[in-house]
Amino acid sequence: MRLIPKNTKIDFMAARHFNISVSCAAFVVAMIALSVLGLNLAVDFTGGIVVQVEYQQAIPLSEVRDDLHKANYPDAVVQLFGSTKDVLIRLGPQPDKKTGEVRRAVLGALQADRPDVNLKKIQFVGPQVGNALFHKGSLALLFAFIGILIYVIIRFEWRMAVGSVLALIHDVGITLGIFALVGLKFDLTALAAILTIIGYSINDTIVVFDRIREDFRLLRKRSILEITNAAINETLSRTTITSGVTMLCVLSLLFLGGKDIRSFSLALVIGIAVGTYSSIYIASAIALLLGLRRDAFMPAEKKSGEDAAP
Repeated sequence: MRLIPKNTKIDFMAARHFNISVSCAAFVVAMIALSVLGLNLAVDFTGGIVVQVEYQQAIPLSEVRDDLHKANYPDAVVQLFGSTKDVLIRLGPQPDKKTGEVRRAVLGALQADRPDVNLKKIQFVGPQVGNALFHKGSLALLFAFIGILIYVIIRFEWRMAVGSVLALIHDVGITLGIFALVGLKFDLTALAAILTIIGYSINDTIVVFDRIREDFRLLRKRSILEITNAAINETLSRTTITSGVTMLCVLSLLFLGGKDIRSFSLALVIGIAVGTYSSIYIASAIALLLGLRRDAFMPAEKKSGEDAAP
């Protein structure tokens, strides 16, 4: 299936300097937002109080959130736990309240409409646990970048490896910057989305790089710039279909999935859009700026001087 005509000849690399400049400016703004505003870390990273309750019948989570909102817990994270009757409630740090006070307030709010609700567990999660999770998540991102760098160097060439990693840093940085600007809660699901974005973006970049490598061998008389443009155009249909279908699924999660996965779905929406852009305009453009050379991919010269291999 082709949404893009086979003979498309868009000169993507003509605007490579402009696109890199715009991306650098956006990345700087994102870093400033992260430095000044910081991420609005959820209970997963800051610690807080975890409450597990049991209802006698299945309960809509929207009703639980409404009850907690009336009790002045509007930011409580509510999710099912094991069954439709068990509900897990995560509250942010309560420095001015003791655990007993929080228990009475939460139970009082929940039992106002449903007196049969039972408390199964209430537990304080210290900030040190949240800090450990945050550091482990940061290490996961670092190891992902290092692994991708090594893989692309082995599979392709170091200039492409640098371009792909810088494109990934660009994607993650802008996504986190938007989270900081919007003030949306950053929780473990958002971190999972960031790792998903890395995998999605590098996959798209590898497809483009693989086509560039093949075209270096097939189109021997063309310049490196022409070959890069040709490779991007040849993979444009695949990129459009993959990104479009994935975006439709993620937008469905964003608008219909509810509050619990909003951070996850929004991070994916931003990441897919930015990752698709960077695979086309950033990774390949940086490889060109670093001096991408055809001899890294060329086999021994053939006697035939034809433009394309037989």
